[in-house]
Amino acid sequence: MRQLTSESPTIDAEDKLARMSIEQQIGRAVQPAADAIRNPPEEAVFRLHDVGVWYGNKHAISEITLDIPLKRVTALIGPSGCGKSTLLRCLNRMNDLIPGARIEGSVEYHGANIYDRTVDPVEVRRRIGMVFQKPNPFPKSIYDNVAFGARVNGIKGNMDDIVERSLRQAAIWEEVKNDLKKSGLALSGGQQQRLCIARALAVQPDVILMDEPCSALDPIATLKIEDLIRELTREYTIVIVTHNMQQAARVSDYTAFMLAAEHGVNGQLVEYGATTEIFTQPRDKRTEDYITGRFG
Repeated sequence: MRQLTSESPTIDAEDKLARMSIEQQIGRAVQPAADAIRNPPEEAVFRLHDVGVWYGNKHAISEITLDIPLKRVTALIGPSGCGKSTLLRCLNRMNDLIPGARIEGSVEYHGANIYDRTVDPVEVRRRIGMVFQKPNPFPKSIYDNVAFGARVNGIKGNMDDIVERSLRQAAIWEEVKNDLKKSGLALSGGQQQRLCIARALAVQPDVILMDEPCSALDPIATLKIEDLIRELTREYTIVIVTHNMQQAARVSDYTAFMLAAEHGVNGQLVEYGATTEIFTQPRDKRTEDYITGRFG
């Protein structure tokens, strides 16, 4: 929808109706359309049931129920503030590190509730790695950036082989193999992000979570990361948060659309299913409005 200013001409009837529809939808509590949550007919790595997160008195997300399939890319999309990153952090207990945060419901990983008191959150984060929005290499050499996590987690094997394998998996080995003693901070932004992916891979995870991994990168670096994501699904399950609808359509197999209504209503899941269906035949009008750019 076009932006309106005090100098804008009279809105035509179609735009006015569209605007009213969106405002009415966002202004009420989020409820999925009938049959809008279509879990993948595949083996699930995660099963979430009625997941909610509170930050103190703020109810960030609630009633999230969905399955995330094995060795597929699942994209979490939706406007800013709808709880995408909060939901992502539920998958490896990163919300535990935020004072006042608490979770309700259950998050099962290969059938085990990761929030059970007997589960070690450090082990959860080893198995379920994370790549953040902005590249964050350590102020160490390229080699030591990759080796650090492996050493801390007690990964056994020849460290030179672990470093090379991880850098190859992250599609950066050929660019840095002769400069392994060079500081990771001296790399370009795109290279730094791939170095961070290599660092995550070095601890031999099962799942990789990515929180807007391309938002700080130029188009060429973004394309390399997207190609890498598709390549990594041969061995890993990937969950990605993105604001870029084209990126979600390009890289993901499944897409979850989230929405937070106005007036403090918490974020909820509106629609979930195969990406091709979400982008071509969404079952909820709000999904269609968002992916076509009418709001967000």
